[in-house]
Amino acid sequence: MGVPHLFQSQRSPTSKRAAQNKASILIINGFVYFCGTSLLLSLVWSLLTMLDPNLSLETIISKTRFTYSQGLNQCYDPPDTTFYDDPNLSYNMETPMKDWDKKRKEWLRHHPSFNAGAHRRILMLTGSQPSPCKNPVGDHLLLRLFKNKVDYCRLHGYDILYNNLLLHPKMNSYWAKYPVIKAAMMAHPEAEWIWWIDSDAVFTDMEFTVPLEKYKNHNLIVDGWEREIYEKKSWTGLNAGVFLIRNCQWSMDFMHVWTSMGPQSPDFHKWGQVQKSILKDKMFPGSDDQAALIYLILKQNEKWADKIHLENEYALSAYWLAIVDKLDNLTSRYMKMERRAHRLRRQHAEVVSEWHGAMTEQYLKDAGHNNSTWRRPFVTHFTGCQPCNGEHNPMYKGDACAKGMQKALNFADNQVLRRFGVVHPDLLNSVVTPLEFDLTA
Repeated sequence: MGVPHLFQSQRSPTSKRAAQNKASILIINGFVYFCGTSLLLSLVWSLLTMLDPNLSLETIISKTRFTYSQGLNQCYDPPDTTFYDDPNLSYNMETPMKDWDKKRKEWLRHHPSFNAGAHRRILMLTGSQPSPCKNPVGDHLLLRLFKNKVDYCRLHGYDILYNNLLLHPKMNSYWAKYPVIKAAMMAHPEAEWIWWIDSDAVFTDMEFTVPLEKYKNHNLIVDGWEREIYEKKSWTGLNAGVFLIRNCQWSMDFMHVWTSMGPQSPDFHKWGQVQKSILKDKMFPGSDDQAALIYLILKQNEKWADKIHLENEYALSAYWLAIVDKLDNLTSRYMKMERRAHRLRRQHAEVVSEWHGAMTEQYLKDAGHNNSTWRRPFVTHFTGCQPCNGEHNPMYKGDACAKGMQKALNFADNQVLRRFGVVHPDLLNSVVTPLEFDLTA
């Protein structure tokens, strides 16, 4: 008598009949489930098409996919009419935008997945000139400066747009950013804030998060000081190279008035004279956006100023010359703080950098915010350095700008590189070395 194979069936006739009955039951149950599901889908389809006769199967599948993924649905643009279908739509700075709040709201209604968290959504903008840099290392510096902004946006979940074109042929220099900002507002109705940052500005605290809840009643956030503007009437009372502007009708109206003092205006030279007569420390005769902003705050205060917040509680645009020589000391201070706090010392993933930044803030309550603070400056702005053409302000000696940028960029880079296990031990050298074990423990 042969030995049965290990996997050969040893069932009796009774067990065979039970298996057959079980298989029949499974087939019947499957058939009932299929019919029930089909009937349910038919009922849902009937109800939805009654509510919207133009609803397609593609729409339902797309909306179902969004519901399942619980994310932004970038795979579907409904056929509903929006402001994009207006044949008179214009991105031109000279053409005023009307009913923008209503148009944005309508677009978001047709794209509900973008509604969640819309009040905190930021699009960062930066850029440079269309042509190559005259400075031999200018393009390399611009690349590093852009990488710094990309790193910051990745850590905080922001989108970023780099522009190197003149969207308006007459609006160059300081004024070139405003056609980009208006176009970005229209191209990104899902973004609540547009954050402009000049190419020569460096994020030097990669974990700090802008406190948007603080600005719920404001539409323009710019680095500035009331006393310098209202009392001293100083051109340096604010810095228009870094600011956040809300994507709303107020901002459209304000930019239309603001840019009316720009080079595309027939009154451009007159506005330069007006600005210089008010701001005695303005060094050049032409109209510029910074002087124009101060002019509107002073002369049209009741119309605009209550929606403009002059930020000076943290460094939204710190003057580089007051910062770069402190960076080595700041590194030491943060290392001491982290050695005392295990939660800060331990390694973590990049994706939770905002959480780590919030934890760090708890240990910085006594660090202060004035000139003697040992906080990392949020943004360090290399005003007057001109990295692309190399023609820096003559008040800066030799290679001060170049070395200052290298230190600031490596200082910021170290905060990113730590997540990858390496750092720049020398802020004036691009060489990296493995992170010390006691900082990862």
